[in-house]
Amino acid sequence: MNGPIAQELRQRLTDAFAPTQLEIINDTAQHHGHAGDDGSGESHFTVVIESAAFAGISRLQRQRMVNAALGDLPGQRVHALAIRARAPGEG
Repeated sequence: MNGPIAQELRQRLTDAFAPTQLEIINDTAQHHGHAGDDGSGESHFTVVIESAAFAGISRLQRQRMVNAALGDLPGQRVHALAIRARAPGEG
């Protein structure tokens, strides 16, 4: 089940990119007791997103676009965020 932060990640990314694939993976349990684990159960995530918006865009620019769409979530309510962004047809 997705908590409120995962749901907000999903909503912001859906609104910004109309993705053809979107997976929000909660990695927090793997970091239990480590720095940034605030006890909320929602501090570490991996985002796998596929969108036509990423066609012809570098990996770094894709990450910047995702971070911009997420606004204050990374660094404020999300301690760590891994991003895998690709365009349709990419492996």
